[in-house]
Amino acid sequence: MHRFLAALLAATACASIAQAQTAPPAETGPTQPKSSSPGLDGPTFTIDRALELAGVVSPSLEVASADVRGAEAGRRVAGLRPNPSVTVEAENVAGSGLYRDTQSLETTTSLTLPIELGGKRSARIAVADARTDRATIQAAIAQADLRLSVIRAYAETASAERRLLTARDQARIANEALRAAQVRVQAGRASPLEVQRADVARINADAALVREERAVEVARFSLSRIIGQPISGPLDVGWFGNVPTAYGPLRPIESAGTLVMAAADADLAIADAGVRVARSQRVPDLTLGAGARRFEQTNDTAAIFSLSIPIPLFNNGRAALSQATAERQRADAQRRVTALDVDQAIARAQADAANAATSAVAASGPALAAAEEAARIARIGYREGKFGQLDLLDAERTLAATRAAAIDALLSYHIAHAQLERLTARAPVTQGE
Repeated sequence: MHRFLAALLAATACASIAQAQTAPPAETGPTQPKSSSPGLDGPTFTIDRALELAGVVSPSLEVASADVRGAEAGRRVAGLRPNPSVTVEAENVAGSGLYRDTQSLETTTSLTLPIELGGKRSARIAVADARTDRATIQAAIAQADLRLSVIRAYAETASAERRLLTARDQARIANEALRAAQVRVQAGRASPLEVQRADVARINADAALVREERAVEVARFSLSRIIGQPISGPLDVGWFGNVPTAYGPLRPIESAGTLVMAAADADLAIADAGVRVARSQRVPDLTLGAGARRFEQTNDTAAIFSLSIPIPLFNNGRAALSQATAERQRADAQRRVTALDVDQAIARAQADAANAATSAVAASGPALAAAEEAARIARIGYREGKFGQLDLLDAERTLAATRAAAIDALLSYHIAHAQLERLTARAPVTQGE
């Protein structure tokens, strides 16, 4: 009987494969139920709607937006010049003899203005611009990460609901098999052991149904937390089951211009600007002063001019320049490491998406059709006494495993495809470009 069942499976699979080869290419997926959200009515809750809602309430986007605003404010701060200072001095006061009280008072009022040399202001502005570009890129990274999280959560919820539909179907089939076994035993055509086997299968199917119901609750709760509101309608069945029938060869790897590489380039630009700042700091600044002095005894005034130049005796800026140069070298090396990692990650993501698509098409197409047909024939044959119970149970296990494999392959495809989109997302145009 096992050989008959295996031959039936093979024949059905061959027929399905031949039909699939002659059919025109199209987007395909597993057999679609009417609703991927059992027990839910209302408008379909699409992936686009989930992305829209998540973008409104996401705290990570708020953090990134605040970072951008802070970097822009830092750019304005970097462009400010040093403030002048006003100095008031009183001399020859509260002494003895001629300098008693204020009769010999001399007051000096002066204005001092620091003069930055060596391009310090432009160097600070360059650092601030680089940090603003980095914050802008980080905001785009936060958006890409949020999109990946939403797609992952949506796909996991859709797969959980698809598993729940399968579990309900398996529970229904197990109850029907138990009733068929009871009829066969009452008619004296089978051993009472068949009722016990069927009852064990029913208990396991009911337990699996309860587990899948909990999994759906957890998945929908996780998705609702990301989007900031409960999900009332069914999920988009067509989106989850939409897998390309033919996934071409790996595309050329183009990591340049991606978000990850743009972030590494921005880090290198910050380090370059840091070297420029350290180099400018080695040039001493000047402090110019001008004022007036008043003599109490003669009521005369005189102009005063001053020039202050620091002497780089203990700190000539060489150590800071060496530190900035080392940080620049590290950023450059890290950029090269990132380029290698991104190329490998994109290649792996392309392969994972292609493999998952191939597995999904195979599991949800000919393999699933063959398993469903074999299970249908086994049920009919068991009721008519042509097949044994073990043959029926084997066919049902094969069908359940094939359905689970199709759902897993669809979930893997959507996650791998979303990861590939995240890795190949293009960076926004920044001020430094």
